[in-house]
Amino acid sequence: ALTLVTQGPDGPHLVNSWKSYLQFGQKGRLLFPAGGMETTQANLAINPAIQLSISNRQVQGLSYLGTGFILAGEAVMETEGPDFDLVKARFPWARAALAVTVLSARQTL
Repeated sequence: ALTLVTQGPDGPHLVNSWKSYLQFGQKGRLLFPAGGMETTQANLAINPAIQLSISNRQVQGLSYLGTGFILAGEAVMETEGPDFDLVKARFPWARAALAVTVLSARQTL
């Protein structure tokens, strides 16, 4: 699993997704299907900043098996265009594609 964090008027908002849902779109953006995520979308309309926490127990980390990263960037919800079409083809239930441009990555484990 992974966690997506946006900032809204009521403070931070967290939503979980599956790593297996991750796709790469145009220009290397990370793409996630959005079936719900209405609060995430509302927050991004005000402030495009997003953070992701992602980990994997099967990949070698800094000191042992298991690694984790905090990614920071900017995101938009797309309901049309090539990246949306890519997401929709794999996840017919998606109402939008959450498209994340990663600006920094920090390994934590």
